[in-house]
Amino acid sequence: MWTVIYIAPSEKVAESIRLRLETEGFLAKVRPTSVSKQQYEILVPESELDEVRDVLSDILHSSHP
Repeated sequence: MWTVIYIAPSEKVAESIRLRLETEGFLAKVRPTSVSKQQYEILVPESELDEVRDVLSDILHSSHP
């Protein structure tokens, strides 16, 4: 099952994060939110959730997501 791990403020940011996660070896996908067409959900498999959280934290705290 896929789980939303982050909601990005734009498609560009979401795709950048998705690419970084995939570079780290995780599966990830992006989809628009149902609430706002300007926000995008980043989803990962539930089985990878804990590991992805650590990597996502590093990505979000780096100067270039």
